[in-house]
Amino acid sequence: MIKSVINIILILFCCTNFLSAQDELSRQLNFADNLFEEGLYFDAITEYKRLLFFDENKKYDFDINYKIAVCYKKGAKFDESIKYFSLAALSAQNEEDKFEINLQIVRLNILRKTTGRSLQLLNDLETKSNYSQKKEINYWRGWTYMFDDKWDSAAVYFNMVDYDHELKNIANRVENDKYSVTFAKVISYILPGSGQFYTGNYLSGIMSLGWTAIWGYLTADAFIDERVFDGFAIGDLLFLRFYRGNIQNAEKFAVQENIKISNKALRYLQNNYKGIKP
Repeated sequence: MIKSVINIILILFCCTNFLSAQDELSRQLNFADNLFEEGLYFDAITEYKRLLFFDENKKYDFDINYKIAVCYKKGAKFDESIKYFSLAALSAQNEEDKFEINLQIVRLNILRKTTGRSLQLLNDLETKSNYSQKKEINYWRGWTYMFDDKWDSAAVYFNMVDYDHELKNIANRVENDKYSVTFAKVISYILPGSGQFYTGNYLSGIMSLGWTAIWGYLTADAFIDERVFDGFAIGDLLFLRFYRGNIQNAEKFAVQENIKISNKALRYLQNNYKGIKP
């Protein structure tokens, strides 16, 4: 009889301790969540990690690792965020959660411009996705290519999501606004300075045209006067230098202007686009 009473007391004691521990974990979770809601992300990370340490039954593994990953993303710690999203994926209970986490990892790879990794993950997801998920995959492929400055490819994938998708139209517009680097170089071979005029750098274009014209004239004049040494010296040291520099400048200006156009479009998307962003 006495043994039975002792056993009951021990059971009640263990149950009480278990419930008390669970209550403490729940209070810790609420405290960490409040920090998160207030935007104190790194303080929240500390409390979430403390909760993980004491959560011996791993009851909160998925939720906490996911929230830690989100906190790191808010703080622009993308590598750490990927690490904790990957940990959350290990304790995900269903395929939908795993798919969502993998998309979160894709979005982080887009932000850190690891294009190859992003596309690889999307290709892997596509092999086991349904129709609606394929649309999401193509949507993030489009974002991947936008961040990789391949706006024409981005437009192709947004078109697969929706024929009249807003991002498709933006991508097409950016691609049309960009300068052709090849064209800028070719016309600079034909007429020095024209590549700079093409990209709107008129002063540089005038200077390139002027200097190559002057040194070209002096080179030709030297050969006409049979000053062969002067002709080679002026031609090699001055005319060809400015002629090659004109072509290099045309290429450089075209690339720089294209970067400006792309960055302007990305800033517009950051501040004005209402859809889901990386």
